[in-house]
Amino acid sequence: MATDDSKTGINTRLAHSGNNPRDYFGFVNPPVVHASTVLYPDAAAMASRNQKYTYGTRGTPTMDALTLAVDALEGSAGTIAVPSGLAAVTIPLLTFVSAGDHLLIVDSIYHPTRNFADTMLKRLGVEVEYYDPRIGAGIARLIKPNTTVVFTESPGSNTYEVQDIPAIAKAAHAAGAIIMMDNTWATPLYFKPLDHGVDISIHAATKYPAGHSDVLLGTVSANEACWKKLYEGFCTLGCCSGPDDVYQVLRGLRTMGVRLEHHQKSALDIARWLEEQPGVAEVLHPALPSHPDHALWKRDFCGSSGVFSIVLNGGGQKQQHAFLDALKIFGLGYSWGGYESLAVPVFLGDRTIAKGSYAGPLIRLQIGLEDVADLKSDILGGLKAAAEA
Repeated sequence: MATDDSKTGINTRLAHSGNNPRDYFGFVNPPVVHASTVLYPDAAAMASRNQKYTYGTRGTPTMDALTLAVDALEGSAGTIAVPSGLAAVTIPLLTFVSAGDHLLIVDSIYHPTRNFADTMLKRLGVEVEYYDPRIGAGIARLIKPNTTVVFTESPGSNTYEVQDIPAIAKAAHAAGAIIMMDNTWATPLYFKPLDHGVDISIHAATKYPAGHSDVLLGTVSANEACWKKLYEGFCTLGCCSGPDDVYQVLRGLRTMGVRLEHHQKSALDIARWLEEQPGVAEVLHPALPSHPDHALWKRDFCGSSGVFSIVLNGGGQKQQHAFLDALKIFGLGYSWGGYESLAVPVFLGDRTIAKGSYAGPLIRLQIGLEDVADLKSDILGGLKAAAEA
């Protein structure tokens, strides 16, 4: 039986939220509805659009099954499903910012978000400004009369700075701005943005919700105050997801809790171990006591995912590439959240503020579902190659 009861355990909600099998003759999973045209019973209904479904871009039973399940996790008034994680960023920004507006974005943002802001939004007349991820309540100094949106991501991409989201939200709301947050790293299982003052929560569902590196999808969830405008923007842009992709993500969502727990356990084991390795200068993982934002992470988060970065102990791109090329189990590929471990070089040259001062090149690791002993052995091979490069 379906349940959206927030008093039940998280894995129970993941298993049952979003659809009721009794609505579909007892079948456990919802139908995959391929739809464009929806028929009306008569002209009056067509004129008033007085029925649940009106056209394929505006929702289907398949999409509702996923978005209602996400609402149950987020505590949101409504959720949209869009074709990619990047679309989950661009659609709310296009909906809530206009020419002449001032947009504040954390400097440790996902690079495609920065690229969208620096190209399309600036071309459309939006003033874009980046801020230090550790600014906290000090963001009030940067807010202008025309600031409409503060866009956050915590922990930050690749370097994992933790933002004081409640303090930033309080300052933004006092000035009449709204808060958006890319919460892909933590998922709503380990951090619920709307409970901390965020208005719009964004996820690349490509990652942990889908979980198998075979589908692209994004979700955007809004509180009551922002939901109507978000939904109107979604319908205006016509940027909806296909039913097969939606169904794949819903299927992945059912097991996200147990997968994420395994990712967390393995990643923490490896991160702690890496702190003791001679070829590693620093491990950038907010759940480690050594991380400068650990106390803030511990205050606001109830878990950590499987993605973090390491800083090699000296060297440059030559050592970075030698490490990556020596890996046998870790794949070299973008994205994360799937069952397989991945590694990518980190580039910070696009940043203006949060450049950091690191002892060597950075490498981002996605810890998959493989055995930890095998992953450690693979990393040792990479560290040996880097040291010999």
